[in-house]
Amino acid sequence: MIEVIPVSSKKELTDFIDFPHDLYKNDPYYVPELFIAQRDLLTKHPFHKHNSLQTFIAYKDGKIAGRIAAILNNAHNEFNKRNDGFFGFFDCIDDDAVATELFTTVKNWLKEKGVTQKIIGPVNFSTNEPCGLLVEGFDSSPVLMDTYNAPYYINLIEKQGYQKQIDLISWNWEGQNYDDKSVRLLNTLQERLKRSNVVIRKVNLKDFKNETIKLREVYNTAWDQNTGFVPMNDDEFDYLAKDLKLILDPDFCLIAEQEGKIVGFGLALPDYNQIFKTIKRGRLLPTGIFKLLFNKKKISRIRIYALGVIDGYRKMGIEACLYGTIIKRYKERGFKSAEAGWTLENNVLINNAIIAIKGDPYKKYRLYEKDI
Repeated sequence: MIEVIPVSSKKELTDFIDFPHDLYKNDPYYVPELFIAQRDLLTKHPFHKHNSLQTFIAYKDGKIAGRIAAILNNAHNEFNKRNDGFFGFFDCIDDDAVATELFTTVKNWLKEKGVTQKIIGPVNFSTNEPCGLLVEGFDSSPVLMDTYNAPYYINLIEKQGYQKQIDLISWNWEGQNYDDKSVRLLNTLQERLKRSNVVIRKVNLKDFKNETIKLREVYNTAWDQNTGFVPMNDDEFDYLAKDLKLILDPDFCLIAEQEGKIVGFGLALPDYNQIFKTIKRGRLLPTGIFKLLFNKKKISRIRIYALGVIDGYRKMGIEACLYGTIIKRYKERGFKSAEAGWTLENNVLINNAIIAIKGDPYKKYRLYEKDI
């Protein structure tokens, strides 16, 4: 017997968040999300002010067998002139019947909300948050803010009639196995940019509030042509910036600026998943907090999380300077590996630039869609 219920109590929310820990308890590559971060994402994130979300849990023979969220993202529909719905936070045992009940529940909920076009996913709100189903690269743990799932999820979703919308690619470098041309040319490129009054600098954490305001404008401009893009409002970007400030390293948070105007930025983050992997069930208390505090220096990997330049300033060499500076500092700091991603499979310009510096397309994530 299969039953799907909407999450409506604190206990059910805890069960919803904890289900993947039990599902993947024997998986050596699984990394638990921090409980407090997931709880706040599902209950306190500014997304909830202007959009709708309902989480569901599936039970089979009285035991939790799956979870999913139905998401109505009004900002996506307004910006893209669509009437779509989304699914996210999907985890399930390898059982087609359970998956069918979960996806049917999502479809019915979205129909009641007036959705008439497509259901897209998995996204945990939008492409601004972790999204995509892992379809290639199951032989290593996810890097910070990447998703993870078992290979059988592909069949579970595709048997529901979902088809590929687009693939997202993550790129890998091991050790010093990269083309350092952008590093060797860094001084020349920077001198050339200076003639246009463009400089590359570190983020100013002492003036982080004002930096955030300018960076939000760049973010909402530099990526606005990407498939599925949704601009962040002030509250959403501030929420993200506040979270990132806790873990960012100023050496890897770079700003391209022309006479006080930010025209691009690059951000690489230490891979805190290397620590989160050791924190049982994502609980910081009683011992998780100490692992987080005392193991920061042991992190050996970075993720190039975002790199963008606004229209009118592209092809000036800013992108190469941002990449070159990140690579230079990666080498100086003694990191052992790096990921860049994700990038859209149809972003030929950026993908060719990554291939040129010997990026290995080692993981692929997929966004699916289906007519409602």
